[in-house]
Amino acid sequence: MTLALRLAQQGKSVTLIEGAPHLGGVASAWRLGDVIWDRHYHVTLRSDAHLRSLLGELGLEEALHWKKARAGFFVDSELHSISNAIEFLRFPPLNLLEKARLGVTILKASGTRDSSELEKVPVQHWLETWSGKSVTRGFWLPLLRARLGDGFRDTSAAVIRTIARIYAGRCSGAKAEMYGYVPGGYARIVRAFEELLTQSNVQIRLGQPVRAVRRTCSSELRVEFGRASSEDFSRVVITTAAPLTADLCPTLRGEEKERLRGCRYRGLVCASLLLKNRLSPFYVTDIADGGIPFTAIVETSALVEQSEFGGKSLVYLPKYVCPASPYMGLSYAQIREEFLKGLEQVHPDFDRASVECFQISRVKYFFPIPTINYSVSIPSFFTSIPGLYLVNSAHIVDGTPNVNEFAAQQIVDPAPVLHPSPGLFQHEFATSHS
Repeated sequence: MTLALRLAQQGKSVTLIEGAPHLGGVASAWRLGDVIWDRHYHVTLRSDAHLRSLLGELGLEEALHWKKARAGFFVDSELHSISNAIEFLRFPPLNLLEKARLGVTILKASGTRDSSELEKVPVQHWLETWSGKSVTRGFWLPLLRARLGDGFRDTSAAVIRTIARIYAGRCSGAKAEMYGYVPGGYARIVRAFEELLTQSNVQIRLGQPVRAVRRTCSSELRVEFGRASSEDFSRVVITTAAPLTADLCPTLRGEEKERLRGCRYRGLVCASLLLKNRLSPFYVTDIADGGIPFTAIVETSALVEQSEFGGKSLVYLPKYVCPASPYMGLSYAQIREEFLKGLEQVHPDFDRASVECFQISRVKYFFPIPTINYSVSIPSFFTSIPGLYLVNSAHIVDGTPNVNEFAAQQIVDPAPVLHPSPGLFQHEFATSHS
């Protein structure tokens, strides 16, 4: 959506093609009982400059509500608060020396501005060097396994920067991070964005999954849809996950497809619960206990006013899995039972009768795993097919796939590199997300 807007602002004729019946992708909203809110949990940080700038264009930055939020940590069947430096120092699972080493590791990782050196080192080796084996085994590896599964063994130390930033302020006593949200959630944001795109003369096609993109004999790009229809464009940008892009473009070179399919992704199974009562004072509770079936508990009502949810509490239970995980096909009843049992383990006072709505979202390709030397192995923005470009989550090297990172996505006119003819983008331009 941001890319379509930027191209339209450059005077291009743009068509945005969306496979779903609504815009937004994983930032879209849905209905939970009588509540309409985000399909997945999102929060805005003060450091999210790209997203805040975009919200400004949508007339929504001033609407942001800011609030401090507490954090919990569940390990060895016990729930702890680690919302500030004092609580961090009291954290029972680690002794004083281990806490000191953990703190040094967090500050080292969060303060590293260039991840190129971290990319060359396996994350477990790097953590054992800085934190020691006992801290790595008891603190870091449970977190890494929860997010990456066994894929953490092939992951570089660059991944630790993401996790470390979460804890840096708490362990150092630095000023607490403020979290923001727009009242009305992403339903309001996406609606405003769609209105801006329409005002910018972007043609929006919803509910049109793309089957393939091919070069025609007239040197245009043909976008083929699922209903045997098609449309030709001068330029096409595909924003699907890398493995899906390889399937959409059958005429790409073999090495291009191999690089796209070589991007290893984690999928997401995320349960949304609408509860009568609050679970805890924590916005996020990280789970470092292998007996719990989900990665974290995100209690949005600890941040967002409960009036947004009709006085109820909205809780997310995310579980990161490989795309081929059985969880992608597990029945609703099985996941519900397993996740509710997990909640009872973390919160023994939890009453299943308080659950008013339980819904499940599944995303097969949620984020790419930053493997060793990741930045030199990712697919190129440009392809062997003239006029066909790729922009997706795999291209985020020094960050994590989130709304702020995607709000930064732009395209630079590559005419001097690929096609030195003038007026490269003077014809119709399509951005496609299936």
